[in-house]
Amino acid sequence: MRALRRFTVRAQLPEPLAPLQTLATNLRWSWHPATRELFAALDPAAWERSGEDPVRLLGEIPSSTLRELAEDAELVAQVRDRAADLERYLTEDRWYQVQQDLPAAIAYFSMEFGVSEVLPNYSGGLGVLAGDHLKAASDLGVPLVAVGLLYQSGYFRQSLSLDGWQLEHYPVLDPQGLPLQLLTDGAGAPVLVEVAMPEGRTLAARVWQAGVGRVPLLLLDTDIEDNDADLRAVTDRLYGGDQDHRIKQEILIGVGGVRAVRAYCRATGHPVPEVFHTNEGHAGFLGLERIRELQSEDLDFDQALAAVRAGTVFTTHTPVPAGIDRFPLDLVRRYLTDALLPGVPTDRLLAMGAEDDPSMFNMAHMGLRLAQRANGVSKLHGEVSRGMFGGLWAGFDADEVPIGSVTNGVHGHTWENPDVASLVGEPGRPVTAGDAELWGLRNALRARLVDEVRRRVRAAWLERGASTPELSWTDHVFDPDVLTVGFARRVPTYKRLTLMLRDPDRLRDLLLDPHRPVQLIVAGKSHPADDGGKALIQQIVRFADDPAVRHRIVFLPDYDMSMARYLYWGCDVWLNNPLRPLEACGTSGMKSALNGGLNLSIRDGWWDELYDGANGWAIPTADGIDDPHKRDDLEANALYELLATRVAPAFYERDEGVPAKWTGLVRHTLETLRPEVQATRMVREYVEGWYAPAARAARVVTESAFAGARAVAAYRARLNAAWTKVQVAGVDASGLPDTPVVGAPMTVRAVVDLNGLTPEDVTVEAIVGRVDDSDELKDTVRVPMKHLGDERFEAVVPLPHAGLAGYTVRVLPTHPLLASQAELGKVVLA
Repeated sequence: MRALRRFTVRAQLPEPLAPLQTLATNLRWSWHPATRELFAALDPAAWERSGEDPVRLLGEIPSSTLRELAEDAELVAQVRDRAADLERYLTEDRWYQVQQDLPAAIAYFSMEFGVSEVLPNYSGGLGVLAGDHLKAASDLGVPLVAVGLLYQSGYFRQSLSLDGWQLEHYPVLDPQGLPLQLLTDGAGAPVLVEVAMPEGRTLAARVWQAGVGRVPLLLLDTDIEDNDADLRAVTDRLYGGDQDHRIKQEILIGVGGVRAVRAYCRATGHPVPEVFHTNEGHAGFLGLERIRELQSEDLDFDQALAAVRAGTVFTTHTPVPAGIDRFPLDLVRRYLTDALLPGVPTDRLLAMGAEDDPSMFNMAHMGLRLAQRANGVSKLHGEVSRGMFGGLWAGFDADEVPIGSVTNGVHGHTWENPDVASLVGEPGRPVTAGDAELWGLRNALRARLVDEVRRRVRAAWLERGASTPELSWTDHVFDPDVLTVGFARRVPTYKRLTLMLRDPDRLRDLLLDPHRPVQLIVAGKSHPADDGGKALIQQIVRFADDPAVRHRIVFLPDYDMSMARYLYWGCDVWLNNPLRPLEACGTSGMKSALNGGLNLSIRDGWWDELYDGANGWAIPTADGIDDPHKRDDLEANALYELLATRVAPAFYERDEGVPAKWTGLVRHTLETLRPEVQATRMVREYVEGWYAPAARAARVVTESAFAGARAVAAYRARLNAAWTKVQVAGVDASGLPDTPVVGAPMTVRAVVDLNGLTPEDVTVEAIVGRVDDSDELKDTVRVPMKHLGDERFEAVVPLPHAGLAGYTVRVLPTHPLLASQAELGKVVLA
């Protein structure tokens, strides 16, 4: 008989072991080796069966065994010790608590969170990055409150058909079997968050809490009886469904997420967030809900907008327009009703997402318009983003577009093998271990990976329909002494999963080289709706199925965090070959570097700024080649050449059994990259460069009954009324020296009609720089011009460059509560 429904009954622990429940439900165990060792010691076999999930483990151990364990005085003492250690971790002052003038709390919104494989609420890099952000914030003591959705099936589990086609299945998750607790009110009843839907309906969600160390993660769940059948399915799957389904999810996380934060703070006494951080555009509707809140406090839309913008940070992870969430305007209008956001003018809401196509609503544009501070996730991605979104700041040079960058990082305690930390010590210190010790560590990690590869290859073939007697060859897949290359990530086209197959014969030669062989692990999931991505996976699988090479190349299905650890630990080389510059950051190579893996990568994302010539290899890019096939051919050839002539020789050239050149590269990687790729570095940058300024700005605009917000709104109203007729009526550079030389003073004068604005409302700038053949200014120097009275302005500019030069004058808005003069996207050029 089949069960009608599955559910989880949690173990009733004997009193001496009761702290195990707290240890199991706070996800700090996922990066705290001593706590993991405690759970493993309770029942090693059950620990392995449970997938190293403490909640499941406690449910699998028989009550009689638990009673016996409760009689073990040494074990009980260990339980008390680990519980006391967790309590200290949760309450003691850390880095954040000894800083000055920081926000009381920050709300962090993301559509997915990859904290641990036992909470499968992630699909790929964005979610794992969000999980690492929470863990690093916890370690630093940063008072984050995180908000997401709890998906009934998470992201899909991947398997392969016999012919190598990706298959998806969606196991239903039971929240009671996850490390979660319901948010309840003072009477113990579940807190419900409600958002209005069209046709007078209401979508309700309960709020589950996960403890990510010190950080509460709030996950909204619509699978409750209060909802109509179709609304119960709003949180069914991550990135599933049509656009109508997706907009429901994004309204829930944005509007409902803010309401969940308010409910959580009321229920627990947690400080109210001063800053709201939107991780990608999916949760952008949170800004509209905050505007609604403030309008109910007697502010108009523009005043509320000024207050919301000051305390909002927006992070874009998208390097291509196709990656942006866009909805038909009519669909957005259907949902953004007065019932959802009472009192907020619909036309103003819709204008937040305006783009070039008047029929579409752009979530990234809304995110940028609702945030005073925005960033990309690597230096190169910041540059790409300034170009991609520059149209919102028309008339400004790309380097003036107010989008900065914070390069992503990874959580060291999650992704670094404990043996690495034991041997090489804390990040940032010289590695004192000898070459033989480093090589021994790398050999041990590679051997562990080979065992895992064999286990997973065998399991994958059984799932594809093979029988046990025909799988004896899987016992000999891979060799623990062979150079091992890893390539694992999502499978969108730009990541070029099959670039390695551009010349199958050359790849085969590399794999089967009798003296310097290479073995290659490939893993990754394609979106269920992306048949093109599935076809790429099938190409790899069919190549890897060939009996001639299947001992040297494997595709491992169902890539997740548990598989990823073995790959990051054991791969000698991490391969990354995206189409530059379409990789926003790409943190998988960072995780490999933590463990002494060497990167072999296109200079894109983080690798563009941290590659130094001695921590791996940069694959040359065929910049300027418009034909994509020719470009792929050229870059694939460069990849093959690097593997054959530089990577493999460095690995196999030995002196008394140790490859000195290779271990030198490993040592340099551990010393230089390991500190730079830490998520703690990333979170510190967010705190100091983004959260703290946003909190200060929010305080200024909200104090004294929102006097600052009212002042900004009044200023923008005056500016909007006058700006179309502001003009530079004349420019005079007669003050140019007779024989200009570098450094000589040049006097620039201008007559500016401010159309009723005051000189204090604007900055008039003289700009001097090089000019090209089309008279475009480059390498400019910008000098504010002094108001001389009436409409006259003047500046003296030292000539900055030799060669062909030029100048102009422009007018910019100026107000003390603007974060930059480009913020409002307004400029008048002479």
